[in-house]
Order: sequence, then C-alpha cells, then structure tokens
Amino acid sequence: MAVRTTRRPLGLLLIGSALLAAAVASVAIGAKEIPLDAIWHALVSPTGVGDDLVVRELRVPRTVIGVVVGVALGVGGALMQGHTRNPLADPGVLGVTQGAALAVVLAIFTLGVTSPLAYVWFAFAGALAASAVVFALGSAGRAGPTPVTLALAGAAVSALMQGLVSALVLLDRQSLDAFRFWQVGGLAGRELSVLWPVLPFLVAGLLLAAAGAPGMNALALGEEVARSLGHRVALTRALGIAAITLLVGGAVAVCGPIGFLGLVVPHVARAVTGPDYRWLLPCSGLLGAVVLLLADVLGRVVARPGELEVGIVMALVGAPFFIALVRRKKLVKL
Repeated sequence: MAVRTTRRPLGLLLIGSALLAAAVASVAIGAKEIPLDAIWHALVSPTGVGDDLVVRELRVPRTVIGVVVGVALGVGGALMQGHTRNPLADPGVLGVTQGAALAVVLAIFTLGVTSPLAYVWFAFAGALAASAVVFALGSAGRAGPTPVTLALAGAAVSALMQGLVSALVLLDRQSLDAFRFWQVGGLAGRELSVLWPVLPFLVAGLLLAAAGAPGMNALALGEEVARSLGHRVALTRALGIAAITLLVGGAVAVCGPIGFLGLVVPHVARAVTGPDYRWLLPCSGLLGAVVLLLADVLGRVVARPGELEVGIVMALVGAPFFIALVRRKKLVKL
C-alpha cells in the first residue's frame, strides 16, 4: 500500500512533465521549420512577422485544443469502461460519436453548413441527443440502467445512426466531401473560436466526473455492495453518463471522432494509479493529452511537407499498441 501511495503522486508528476514536453514539441515542430529562439520571440514579444503568426495563430491554438480534447477523451474513456464494466469499451459506446456524426451530416445536407464553428453546435447537440436516447433505452425496466443494458442500447443506436449517416452521404456528394474532413478527426485548421463555445460544457463534465469518483469506486465492488455502503447507484450512473456525454460530445464536436485514445489510455493509467478513480481519472486525462499531442506531432513529422490527421495516426499507432497491451498483460477485470 505504501508503494502504491508513493507511486501515484510520482506517476502524476511524470505524466505532467511529459505533457509539458509534448506541448513544447507541438509548438516547436511543424511543416515550417522555425528556430527555437524565433519561437520564444513569438511567444514573449511578437512583432507580427511570418513566424510569429505561425506560432501564435496556428500552433498555440492547436496545442491548447489538443490538451483540452485529450483530457476530455481520457477521462471519458475511463468513465466509460468503469460504468460498462467492460475493459474494451471506448467513449463511443453510448452512441455519442455517431450521434454527433449524424447531426453534422444533417446540417450539411439540409442547411448547407460548411463552417467548423457551425459544426460544433450541431455535433454537440447530436451527441447529447444520442446519449439521452441510449440512457433512456438502457434505463427501461425495473433494474434501471445496468452495464449490459447501456452497452446493448448504445450498440443498437450507434448502428442505426451509422446506417442513416451512410445513406445521407451516398445521396449527396457535397455532404460526403464536407463530412469526410470532419469524420477523419484532427487538430489541423481548428481555431480557439471553435473551442470556446464548448469549453464550459467540458469543464462541467470534468466536475461531474470528479463528483462521481467515490461512487465509481463503490460501483467497482458491485451494485449490491455499493448500495449496502449507502451509495446511490442510480445517481452515480446518472452523473457518470452526463459526464461522458459532455466530455466526449464536446471533444467530438471540436475535433471530430478520434479513435483508440479513450480505449488505450485508461489501461496505461491503471498501471500507475491502480483502480482508485480519484487518481485514475486525473491520470487518464493528463495521459490522454500527452498521447494526443504526440500523435499530432508524429503526423506532422512523417508526412512532411504535408501531414497526417491525428485521427489517422491514432488508428495506425493505437491499434498495434492495444494488441501488444492485450498480449503482454491480461486486461484488468472491471
């Protein structure tokens, strides 16, 4: 126990240091080579020259968005695996991703929306609506929401929405072209103006996640044990689902769907913190930001002078990494 108690703060400190290093790399590395002294000059005393604009208008906003979205997806993934008691669950299980995708396609198809700033509101609304439908379906019956009913309802709603998205995209090529860029998932081209409208919802999601952490520890022992300890299981479930919806819905609205991050990061975080959600959630959030920034930097390096979107990099790197994780160590039983 003493080893674990010491390892947790040390692990968070190391992950925080890694996040700082990843943020520096995100600002310093790009398609355009900029000397470190010019980057420092752009941050401290800009004069409006070309390098200053690249750093302040493109790389810094991209880094800030990467940190916020990475934290949201990391915490959302840890919550999702805890509430479904499924180590293979990712934040999209509740239909959040497909709900956002359907709303974006409908906005393009019916209203001709093409601006990323406009996508945010439609994507977020679609994510909230899909999650509400899944929670309502998963709560039907005397037992209320359970890991099995939530997972089944999420799978059914996601499949339905995926079919509708495919049908709409096939009907209108313009929808396909505009939707394809959003669907890949990435940080390129995102400005802070896209993040600000969603930021309050992401903060609310983090606060709900923190409030529900003690209840998550009790739920990990089983619902009957949690009730016997005086925890309100239904309230804990509601807080968790609301947090997942706000966090993942906001992240998807800003950057599009980014796979594997919310699936892999919680497993790595558990190796540092153990099963205690009071430590697991912040560790997953910080680690999610580190992984997302590093994947974004990798996409800029391997495809110079162009770049690979971070959603593609996460798919290429995340899938083999997760397979190696499964083969090396038995997944934690949740």
